[in-house]
Order: sequence, then C-alpha cells, then structure tokens
Amino acid sequence: MTDYSSFTALQLGEMIKNRELTSPELCEYFLNKADGFNSFIYRDKDAVMKQAQTVQKAIESGRLNSFLAGVPIAIKDNICVKGMPASCGSKMLESFVPPYDATVVSRIKNAGMVVIGKTNMDEFAMGSTGETSHFGAVKNPLDVSRAAGGSSSGSAAAVAGGLAPLSLGSDTGGSVRLPAAYCGLYGLKPTYGAVSRFGLIAYASSLDTVGAICKTAEDAAVLFNAISGVDKKDSTSINSEKIVINKNIKTSNIKISILGNAKSEAFKALNINVENAELSLLKYAVPAYYIIACAEASSNLARYDGIRYGHRSDKAKTLDEVYTLSRTEGFGFEVKKRIMLGNFVLSSGYFDEYYLKALKVRGMIKSELLSLLEKSDYILAPVSENGAPLLGQSLEKPLDMYSGDVFNVLANLAGLPALSLPGGVQLIGKPNSEESLINLALKLEKEIYGI
Repeated sequence: MTDYSSFTALQLGEMIKNRELTSPELCEYFLNKADGFNSFIYRDKDAVMKQAQTVQKAIESGRLNSFLAGVPIAIKDNICVKGMPASCGSKMLESFVPPYDATVVSRIKNAGMVVIGKTNMDEFAMGSTGETSHFGAVKNPLDVSRAAGGSSSGSAAAVAGGLAPLSLGSDTGGSVRLPAAYCGLYGLKPTYGAVSRFGLIAYASSLDTVGAICKTAEDAAVLFNAISGVDKKDSTSINSEKIVINKNIKTSNIKISILGNAKSEAFKALNINVENAELSLLKYAVPAYYIIACAEASSNLARYDGIRYGHRSDKAKTLDEVYTLSRTEGFGFEVKKRIMLGNFVLSSGYFDEYYLKALKVRGMIKSELLSLLEKSDYILAPVSENGAPLLGQSLEKPLDMYSGDVFNVLANLAGLPALSLPGGVQLIGKPNSEESLINLALKLEKEIYGI
C-alpha cells in the first residue's frame, strides 16, 4: 500500500489532478491512521468522507482545479469550522459547535481542501508545549517522550506524525513556529492582517495571526495564497500580495542580521552576507508581550461567564456562584493565571505603570526591528535556544518557559512575517515579505538539502 504520508501536500494535489488518486481515497488513508500523539481532539470519518466525495465530483467536473484541491487539512481547535466542535482545548468550550466557518476555513474549502479534523492545543492558546490542554498533552512524533511545542501542538504533531499533509494553527507569540520547529517542519506566521482573524477565537487580538504548518516551504506558500487577503469581516485585514514561487533567486546580494545563537552555516554556504546584531530592548520583549497578551486575554475571555458562553456549573445556586463556579471549573490553571495577571495590569492604579508602558515598549521594539531591517534584508533568530523539552519539564519551571519565547514574540509585537525552518531557526522579514521569505527557504532546500 502506498505511504501517502511521505508525500508533500502539493504532490498529493498533483496526483489527484492527474487521476492517480481520489480525494476520498486519500482522506480515508489518513483517517485510518491511529493517532498515537493525541494530536486530534475531533475527527468524524463519515462527515469527512462525505465532504471528500463532494470535492471529488467538483474536481472531475472541472469546477475545482486549485493546487490543493482534494487534499485533507487539519485545523487548530480555536478556528471555527461549521458543524465541528471548537473547544480551544478547554472544558469551558467543550460543547461549543460553531454555526459558521472562519474566513480561512471558507477559503480553504473554496480551494477544494477537505477539513479532516480539529487539532489539540494549549488551552485558549496559552502555553508553549501543548501540555495545558483539557484533553491532555500532545506528544512529539519525533520523540514521544518530549513535548510537541505550543500552542499549535496538535497541528504540528498531525503533520509530523503523518496524520495530515498540512495544517493551520494560530501564532500569538510563536505558537506556529515553535511546534513546527520542534517537529521538524516549516511554520509560517504571516504579516499581521494578511490573513483574516474572523472566526479565530481570540486570545490576544492585536497579536493573534493564523499561520501554516507544512512539510515544505512551497506547501506553506500555496496554503498562504489560499487563505490570505482582505476580508470585510475583519477590519484589521489587509490586501496582501500572493506568493510567486522562485527557486533560483540570487543570494550574493542578500544581507542577514543574526540575533542570539542562531546557526547560520547554511546561509553562509549560499554566499549570503551574515552579520551579528543586537537589539537593545530585547530584554523587555517578553515582559511587554505577556503584559499586553494577558491584558487582552482577560478582556476577551470575560465573555465566558456561564451565562452568555461556555461551561455553566451545575453546583451554582446564586448568580454570583454561576459566574464564579463556571469560570473556576471551566478554565485551567494557566488560563486563570493569565486572566488574573491581565486584570491586575488593567486595574486602577496599575494601568499606567504596566499596560501603557508595555505598549510604549512595544512601539520602540517595532521601531528597532524595522530599523534593523532597513540595514539588512532579514533577521535570523533562534526559534528556541533549547530543543523540545521532556513532557512535564516546562510546567515545573513556568518562568523558564515564558523567557524561552524571547525571540518568538518579536514578530508578533511588531506585526512582522516570520518563517521557522526545520533546523530550529526562523527568518523575520519586512512587512508583507512572505514571498521573499519563502523563496529564500526554497533556495536553501534546493542548494543545501537537494530538494
């Protein structure tokens, strides 16, 4: 039997287009694979097969001819898919089934992709290891004793574990790039606004971005082209340029600034000018990020009160108990901790001292990054200065887990695009430079890895 999990998403799309394979056959293959990594929260074989059959008819009639038509895709469980649960990895939304599709889901369906299931995640996207989920920790397919990264842990594990050809995640402070790097994949975090957030259940609205996790940079490019663009349902969305693939870019005139201990040997081998750089405000990035993210989270999650949305406690006898017990039972420890921090920094007497200062620091960090990108084409930084941690290790030292995000939060604070590579490094580019980021990665694949 053919091992379809060894093919890229584009290769599978080409096989379907050439009538070597059908979408129902491909979906059935992936659905029949056992999930030994706890990567999925929800899979419904009957619904997926029905969707695949409809798509196959459209392909055969000529109504669907996109590159990824018929190819299954896994969706992070904080992105709404009509008729499928959207729990955000939380007891609070365990029974929530959206009555509509997120814009990104509508667009992938219009491109003929088949939603194969909803993937596990850190609760409400709050975590870096995939261990804060109400549904249990996600295991890394490369080493099941280790974390898959977070918060898009299930999306990365599903692709790395051969359960889906590609997936969507969300990136608030590295949540696409970190699990992609831990699982040996590519993780694309687009420019803020390049992909609509309509239907993405919010964690921190000014930082959240829907991103792609794929086996190759080319798969990421095609998926980005399918989901990007302005959306009237999202006032922060922008009309981004589609990526044009070019595997033969010239590299001799490219300049890259390196932060931290990012490995640059592969770039030097392409005769790229590589120079070490420093950010004077780097030490303030994590504090500013967590103050802003937690402040926005405390506001966004206030709606889950046992009355308007989410879990409602059976033990409550008074109105106060409905609020208190529902949130106590519905949220996990990490989410409660961040809500409390957010409420604190927004409270009277501390708003100016913490939240406003964090916003000012954010602006200064963005200015410093843009200044660095005026002198160089890209910034190269580590995704993580250490490899994937053992399961349970990071939860014992939460401050170490937070500080490990130092290079990941930069792109979110500044709204810049970033692409993590399988080697554990990431490229950060200028606004709307997804095309150049992808094409540089393709050049690396071709020259260094022979792909």
